[in-house]
Formats: sequence, C-alpha cells, structure tokens
Amino acid sequence: MPEPITEQAERVLSLWQGSWVAAFAVGILVWGLFIWTILFHRKRSEQLPPQVRYNMPIEALYTVLPIVIISVLFFFTARDQAYLLDTEEPADIHVEVVAFQWAWQFNYMDDTKENGGEVLYSEVGTPNPDGTADRSTQPTLVLPENSVVHFDLHSPDVIHSFWIPAFGFKMDVVPGRDNAFQVNLNEGTADTYVGRCAELCGVDHTRMLFNVEVLPEAEFEAWAAEQEQAAAEDQAAEDAAAEELGEDTDDAEGTGADGTGDQGTGAEATEENDD
Repeated sequence: MPEPITEQAERVLSLWQGSWVAAFAVGILVWGLFIWTILFHRKRSEQLPPQVRYNMPIEALYTVLPIVIISVLFFFTARDQAYLLDTEEPADIHVEVVAFQWAWQFNYMDDTKENGGEVLYSEVGTPNPDGTADRSTQPTLVLPENSVVHFDLHSPDVIHSFWIPAFGFKMDVVPGRDNAFQVNLNEGTADTYVGRCAELCGVDHTRMLFNVEVLPEAEFEAWAAEQEQAAAEDQAAEDAAAEELGEDTDDAEGTGADGTGDQGTGAEATEENDD
C-alpha cells in the first residue's frame, strides 16, 4: 500500500490490514480443520465408522460463526465508510474537481459548491498529445499540508474516477451527480504525488493523469496569493477588452448628421437607401 498522507488514508489502511488478519484467521481455522480431518479421520480399516445424521453443536457453529464474522466486518466497514464520507468539519481549502475527456480542471473556491462558492482561480489540464505520462503537460493540484481539504466532484461528459493513491481513497465523478469528500492532510507530508482516473472513460483514458503537490502552509499561502492576483489581472484585462469592444460598437453606430442608430438619418443615410 502507498504510504498514507491523510488521516482518512490511515483509516483505510487499518481497515485493509484488519480485513487481511480476519481472512488469515478464517483461513487458518478452515485449513486446520481440513488437516485435522485428513490426519485423524483417514481410513484405517474396512469397518464402516459410526453413522450420524445430525450434529447440532457443529451445525450451530458453522451457521453462527460466519454470521459473527460478517457482522464484525460489516460494522468496521460501515463505521469507516461513514468517517470517509463525512464532510461536516469546516474545511481550509475548497476544490472543485472537473473531470472531462481527457483531462482535469481544478477550481479553487472560497466555499463548497453546495453553498454557492465562487471560483478564486483555476488550474486546467491539457492531455499530453502523444498519450505518455509527461508530468510537464499534466495539471497540478496544489494543496497545503496539515489542513482540511474539501473536494466537490463534477463531470460534464462520462463517468470518471478521482484517485490519488496516497489518499488511499477514490470516488467516482458522475455526470449529473455532484459527489463530495474531505481529507485531513497530515503534517510533514510536503512532497509530489501522482493522481489518475480510475474508471475506463474512453479511448484516451490513460491520458487522464495529474500531479499532486503538497506544500508547507506558508509556501501554499504565497502560491495561492500569486494565483489570485494573476486571476484578478486576467479578469481585469477581459473586462477592459469587453468595455473597449462596447465603445467601438457605439462609435460604429454613429450619431449626428452622418447617422444615428443602425439605419441612420440625414443625407448619407438617404444616399445609402437610394443605392
């Protein structure tokens, strides 16, 4: 298993290891009974052994014991599932993950999508043209260590699956259904990790790769401030361009003797109408 970097991943690892312990215990018991039967109840003579029709203690044992085992496994699975899907804790970072054929978009928001959070800045990926795992062409999800991160998952086309192996957890990204989960990133986990789509989503499924960069809190805050400033400058440039375009349109319509509105009035408009 990958080294867990979140509290949730540690819980998944614990459940996985506990399930193996239970499986080995059942396996040892069953194989022990096989071996005991083979060694001590093998054929020793032609005499037919005593025939019995029922053995209530044995039948009760192999009926009750599996129910107990399944009940215990179900309890721990349901408990951990509820923990993994809990999103009640206030989050430090809100990220909307948009999975599309065949790349990822990460929108950093000021609140959850459910609460109408607005996008502060985005990271949009472009699939590597030759389909190889070149990190330089993949989007990077940047997160701060020692923080609570809330993910909203959305897909505009087909089913994808958001998977970061170091999280020990993956969740489907389903069109028309916004899934969500949270992770508590541990302290001292600053490093670079990998992420991918874990659902066969089309011909270029293997191109849906992304990077995950966990930064110390101070470095992340500086990075986030740069991203917000860049997004604000881009928005200001777009607004200025739109305003300039609007002024050009107004000038084109014309006023005064040469014309007002699209149709125009005066001599020049009359000449145009005659033509």
